[in-house]
Order: sequence, then structure tokens, then C-alpha cells
Amino acid sequence: MKRADGDDQWIIIGAGPAGLTAAYELMKQGCSAKLFEADNIVGGISRTESYKGYRFDIGGHRFFTKSERVAAIWDEVAGADMITRTRISRIYFNGRFFSYPLQPKNALFGLGPVEAVRILLSYLKAQLDFNAPEASFEDWVTKRFGRRLFEIFFKSYTEKVWGMPCSEIDAEWAAQRIKNLDLLEALRNALFGARKGDVVTSLIEEFSYPRLGPGMMWEKFEDLVAQANIQTHLRHEVVQLNHDDNSITSVDIADGSGNQQRVEGTYFLSSMPLQHLVKRLSPEPPENIISACDKLRYRDFLTVALIINKKQIFSDQWIYVHEPSVLVGRIQNFKNWSPEMVPDPEMTCLGLEYFLVADEDELWGAPDSVWIERASRELQALGLCSERDVVDGCVFRMPRAYPVYDSDYAQSVSTIQTYLKRFGNLDSIGRNGQHRYNNQDHSMLTGIYAVRNMLGENEFDSWGVNTEGEYHEEYAKVTKDDRLHPQRLNPAE
Repeated sequence: MKRADGDDQWIIIGAGPAGLTAAYELMKQGCSAKLFEADNIVGGISRTESYKGYRFDIGGHRFFTKSERVAAIWDEVAGADMITRTRISRIYFNGRFFSYPLQPKNALFGLGPVEAVRILLSYLKAQLDFNAPEASFEDWVTKRFGRRLFEIFFKSYTEKVWGMPCSEIDAEWAAQRIKNLDLLEALRNALFGARKGDVVTSLIEEFSYPRLGPGMMWEKFEDLVAQANIQTHLRHEVVQLNHDDNSITSVDIADGSGNQQRVEGTYFLSSMPLQHLVKRLSPEPPENIISACDKLRYRDFLTVALIINKKQIFSDQWIYVHEPSVLVGRIQNFKNWSPEMVPDPEMTCLGLEYFLVADEDELWGAPDSVWIERASRELQALGLCSERDVVDGCVFRMPRAYPVYDSDYAQSVSTIQTYLKRFGNLDSIGRNGQHRYNNQDHSMLTGIYAVRNMLGENEFDSWGVNTEGEYHEEYAKVTKDDRLHPQRLNPAE
């Protein structure tokens, strides 16, 4: 493959964090590009929607990173429009609130002395079982925390999110997303204080956030690249990628009116779902690649935004709901992310989040009124506010929000990735593009790396971002290559 230069035409599929960051990188390199987005708004799942002046974050998007490069870009693009927030989040379980991330003293004592003893005994038993398997999420958590704590604080919420037993979720999910606490050590520190010289790795306690929601960041990206004549074409869906078996030659685009056009290009970056990318190749891939593609699964995401006639309901930015008696999995309080997310400071807007599969769950397509009624009823059942306080609401649906980490996904992704390598002018980037639960900064780095690889400047592994088996939110020194390698902190830092 020849090295890309300023005369080449780049085609970027998807205007989420990965695609827009790739466009931003190409702008800096003086390259020509076109960006096509199937939706009518930029940002992907990191968008900001609005209703009657109330602004909604689809999922809750904090801006924190271990990458100096990403942090510098955020500062360049948003600057003074970023505010600093102190993280406040809790778990709601059995009618009580528990700190999250879990604090052993709070968790054990909050559950009562009998339950605390059961948790500690279960934990000790797990520590003695050296040969316990670690194939699934359930295995991984139970081995490190004990079965009792797994059943109380991990099982219900996780199964709400993924819609399947924890025994069927790959252990890689746990390794990437859960802080590995030593219960006995943490409890001893809570009761008697930390020993001198202990190194404690803490979780992110502060984060940045655009004052008008995460979509504000990506709208600024869109405006900046447009000034360099890199246009973002909204409601333009790539329905086919044409190839000659060694490279992509063009894409077929359908606009919002149903009209189609063929657009030729030299280099192609795709952040569309990996499943879509494979199935839209023409000629179509071999049967084994299609079969691997069919094994990839997703969870769809639905937010019911309720406008409530109360100035304050709770202080958290979000709450994880571990109650199996209600369907809601998480509740966002948007004014606690930024006061500017609500037009009236005397009102509150909560986002109740539900995790479904659009093709399987009949509720997905239920009328908005049904969802608003359900969400209002569940808020009252949780004791957070009365149904009478809800004065309005709306519903937002986000298909394919979460790539599923089941027992088949790793092999399927590997098979597809190997096949796609034959196309020297194509790279798949971002969360859905790599079928990986990327944070925003991870997705941005995949876009940067893909561009730089094709420009021939350096050799980066765009598929290697976010593969470390370490918790994403541990503070760490930033490495020069931006690979997000976690490191232990010096206590003085």
C-alpha cells in the first residue's frame, strides 16, 4: 500500500468520537476527507439530545483520560466550555444507598453485622480456592470478592445491563471494568488507618464535562473540521463498500430521501458496527466470515427522561439500581452533571436507563407514554419521588449501544479482523467499529492511530487500544505512546 498524502480522498464512516477525531487529525495533516453519518446528529452514543430546553446525556459521559494527547485535544477544542465535576455515584440496593466505587466499611456495615460476617467468610473461602476457574464474569468476581458480595453488588445490575447470566459473560469484561479491592486490607484501613508506606490506587474522583453536555464537544469538532472543508454529511448512510478483494474502491451512500450515490475514495475509516461493515462489503465475504459476524451481539439502550417539579432529589450524578424488582438499571441526574443541562433551576430532569434488545424485547417499541408511565412508577417504587411530581417526559432509543462480551465474541472479532487486514486502505475504529467497550478517549485514539498508520508516519496498533486487563479509572502516569498502560502512583503524587 502506498503512503497516503494530501491529494488522497479519505472517506470516514460515522461521526462519533472516533470518526470526528480521525477527521480532526486529517485536518491537521492537510488531507481531504468526507465524513458520512447515518443519524441526524453527531457524537454517536456521546451525543446530547434535548427536549423543551432540557438536555440529555445518553448514558453519562465523563471526560477523563490517561492520554496526554487526548487531553490536549479536548482542551484545544472545548477549552473554557469544560467544567470540573466531583464524582458522586451510589448503588441503590434493598432500600438503601451504598457508595460506589464500593467502600468496604460502608458496604459491610451498611448491610448489617450478620451479612457482613457472611460476606467476609465467603471472601475468605474464595481466597482459599486457588484453582477456581476464571472463564466468566461470575468466576472472575467470585474469585476476588467472594460469592456473597458477587450476589449482592454485581449480579443483579450486570444481568440487567447484558440480559444474560453472569456465567455467560466473558471474564475480560470484569478485568477491564471492575476495581480489584482487597476486602480485608481495605476494611483494616477503614477501621485502623492505612499503614505507613501503603500505595493506594484510587478511582477517578473528579472529571471534566462540557457545560452543555458531551454533544457540545463533538459539535465543536464538527465545526472545526468544516472550516478546513471536511464536511460532515448527516443522514447519509453507507449502505455498501465496494472492493476488488485487496482494497476498498468506493462506497454507496443513501441520503435521508432515499437517493443513492457512489463516492470513490483512496482511504476508508469505518466506525459503523463491525457487523454492518462485514455485511455491507461487495462482493460479500466468505461464509465463515459472515458466520463470525452473525455471532456478534449488542445491547440496545433506552432512556426515559422525566421532568420533575422538584429542585433537588438526590446529590449523585448517577445511581446504579441493583433492585431486581424494577427494570430500570441506572438513573442519571442531569443538573448534577452541569446546571446548564436544565433551563429552570427549580426543576429536575432524571434519565432512567433501560437495557434491551430491540429485536427481542417487545417493550422496545412500546409507545413513549407507556415508558413514561413505567419510569414514573418505578421512581416512586424506589422512594425517590412521587409519580405526581412528574410533569413531562420523553424517550430516546439508542440501538447497538453496547457490544456484548459473551463467550463467542473474542474469537469472532479475531476472525473478522484477520479477514479485514486484506484491505490495506481500510481500518475499523471506535467502540462499535472494533466491537469493544471503548471509552471516548480509547475511541479517539483508534481514530488517530488509524490515520497515522495510513499516512505512514509510525506503526500504531489501533486494535490494541483498551486491551489491558486493568480497571479503566485507576489514576496512572501517562505513557509517552498513549497506550493507556496503568501504573502505580507514588503516594506523594
